[in-house]
Amino acid sequence: MAVRTHGLTHIALAVDDPEASLKFYRIVLGVVPVYRHKNFIQAQTPGSRDVLVFQRSRAMAGKRGGAHHFGFRLTRASDFAVAMKAIERAGGFVEDEGEFAPGSPYVFFRDPDGYMVEIWYELPTPLDPPARPRPLKDRRIRLSSRSIH
Repeated sequence: MAVRTHGLTHIALAVDDPEASLKFYRIVLGVVPVYRHKNFIQAQTPGSRDVLVFQRSRAMAGKRGGAHHFGFRLTRASDFAVAMKAIERAGGFVEDEGEFAPGSPYVFFRDPDGYMVEIWYELPTPLDPPARPRPLKDRRIRLSSRSIH
């Protein structure tokens, strides 16, 4: 039996300036730094388990080593316009945009180090995990006249 994971959860990018990369991805994706070291920053997208590592390596920054691009799947198609504005505001360079199929928009863009990044919305597939239940606003449960937490 194969080992169970949370899926692909991180990518480490060789970058020229970790702080500049953090700023770019903070504007585009809302990442938040969770760990800092003199040569790298680990950032995470709130509400997920994904981690972007911005590893200082001027010699390797932006060079592809067999990977064409990496991508982020939107949770709602209506957020696509917001993503496009964030890419522009952050200084990203759009390479291509369109629809893979009706209702499935995509954009490929370059980050400050030249990496190709994709943001897209994909209609749900049979392999997607079930939707997460919404958090309860009031976690108290009433039993008769007593409240418990």
